[in-house]
Amino acid sequence: MFDDLRAESEELDRLVAGLSAERWRAATPAPGWSVAHQIAHLAWTDRSAFLAVTDPEQFRALVEKALAAPDSFVDQGAEEGAALAPEELLDRWRAGRAALDGALRAAAPGARFPWYGPPMSAASVATGRLMETWAHGQDVADALGAVRAPSDRLRHVVRIGVRARDFAFAVRGLPAPGEEFRVEVVAPSGAVWTYGPEDAAQRVAGPALDFCLLVTQRAHRADLAVRADGADADRWLDIAQAFAGPPGAGRPPRAEAVAEGSAS
Repeated sequence: MFDDLRAESEELDRLVAGLSAERWRAATPAPGWSVAHQIAHLAWTDRSAFLAVTDPEQFRALVEKALAAPDSFVDQGAEEGAALAPEELLDRWRAGRAALDGALRAAAPGARFPWYGPPMSAASVATGRLMETWAHGQDVADALGAVRAPSDRLRHVVRIGVRARDFAFAVRGLPAPGEEFRVEVVAPSGAVWTYGPEDAAQRVAGPALDFCLLVTQRAHRADLAVRADGADADRWLDIAQAFAGPPGAGRPPRAEAVAEGSAS
């Protein structure tokens, strides 16, 4: 898990390391966020995770600030980092990643650490960081017109997406389905990853990459080859999210976005 997180971060690092200052300011699909904002957010969250693992009291002070400004806390952290020179921001992100990697590897077996949601193990912290790094990396790739080759590291993102099913319903004030779903996704390597009972009536299937784009809300369902069998499973695909916090607005269908761009 820790090796996969490091590899995911290094891949994104290679994508941004040689960018000009102008390209760092390129707009990403997240409204108001440039490439620099995306990297600044990752650096900020890595720092938060490091404090959660090494200094719980200081981390709780961060939580109090978040509760005091729930609508602006994350954006403020991204704005502060994005204002730095690209070289300084990149150095900060790299140093924070390295510090977190060391702290996670040194964590005692079975230890659990505070977070903005339930406490997490070191492996869960790393899984969450990988999911965010991959998702925000997709925003960066979209901004730069880059196409990333998917890897089997996506299994961590898939797992979070599956486990967050009930949360996606709850955060919208909807009752969670009472039965388990069967999820079958095809990995980039061709392996098939499965979750839930084989005989479940509610089923979801498709490419792992598309499932990850769906649950991180980096693409609209209409543009993905993820399919549902059953009314509850179909509803889930409309609201799925692997990240904490309020429901995301998601991305519009590609055809709609192209039409809006042409109109403007």
